[in-house]
Amino acid sequence: MPWLFLWQTSSSEMKDKSQEVGEGKDHKKKSKALGVELKNYFLSIVPHIESPDIKYSTSKDVMLPAEEVTKWSQSLEKLLATQCGQDAFREFLKSEFSDENIEFWLACEDYKKTQADCLHGKAEKIYKEFVQNDATKQVNIDFYTRKDIAKKAQDPTPSSFDEAQRHVYILMERDSYPRFLKSTFYRNLLDKVDCNSLK
Repeated sequence: MPWLFLWQTSSSEMKDKSQEVGEGKDHKKKSKALGVELKNYFLSIVPHIESPDIKYSTSKDVMLPAEEVTKWSQSLEKLLATQCGQDAFREFLKSEFSDENIEFWLACEDYKKTQADCLHGKAEKIYKEFVQNDATKQVNIDFYTRKDIAKKAQDPTPSSFDEAQRHVYILMERDSYPRFLKSTFYRNLLDKVDCNSLK
């Protein structure tokens, strides 16, 4: 009975195909579930980006002056001139996974104020954390600047990181800062302080 043999073959093929289709559906379901989990995870890290009724706070609730928040749009320098501005920009950069830039910039600002006898320890810490090839928070600087810092970190001066800091500042100013000004995060802050100033 050749037709029986053919029927069995096609029947088993159909089972295989139905299993493949079922597995494909399972794979799609798993992928979708993973996507939802990732979205929820990111929202838990930066809930302010999605939330229309943002209330910005640092360690405790802080009401920001409208004038200060508005000044942040004038320049990156004015944004970084205040603690609240630094905190807001850091939160935004975290949402873009590039907060190493402001962390490095702030570390360099702190380094410049360091007394001479503590320079070596701080220089080594900054180099290991932000500059060396396998640094945990490696900043995007060119090979020559990285090499130059490696030399300067061995015999540090208050200006050892100036060139790299300037490079990272320009990178933030041209790239991250314009996105910050256009972001939902900043616009929500502006709306919030405008509403509070009208009360």
